[in-house]
Amino acid sequence: MEQLSSRTIYTNPWLRLREDTVRRADGTVGIYGVLDKLDWSLVIPFDGKGFHLVEQFRYPLGVRCWEFPAGTPPEGTTPTPLEVAHNELREETGLRAGRMVHLGTMATAPAITNQRGHCFLATDLVPGAPEREHEEQDMRTAWFSRARVEAMIMRGEIVDAHTLAAFGMLLMHERSLG
Repeated sequence: MEQLSSRTIYTNPWLRLREDTVRRADGTVGIYGVLDKLDWSLVIPFDGKGFHLVEQFRYPLGVRCWEFPAGTPPEGTTPTPLEVAHNELREETGLRAGRMVHLGTMATAPAITNQRGHCFLATDLVPGAPEREHEEQDMRTAWFSRARVEAMIMRGEIVDAHTLAAFGMLLMHERSLG
């Protein structure tokens, strides 16, 4: 597909919605809506027996959700995905990781957005005080055993797609270690 033109429909500090005029492979012309968003990093804080999750209110769903810590870089900055992972872990949970392993990268929703996510496994955890952003005032963190996290997934209590995909990446990583 070839982009012929592009116009911004809407923008705010977190996203830009654009409409592109495109030429398809058969030569016909059409439009394509694209949501431009910054890449994110997600961290799986694991102490060998369980995980640290964060819970926060998700306005579009109207419910509180348990998730792995995740986020995007502050506006106007260009940290690496690893730096974002360390920052999000510290901000949301207060934890610091002695070791971070990159588990993989995923496309959030490749049919509508250019956003990608970088998943990391954090180990050798050191506790500290969270440094939450203003939007994270209602966030809380808790430790869950591995069995409890798996049960929460199976019961549909953990519904965040990024958390679910990252947990799958963790399982594949563990399998590759033997």
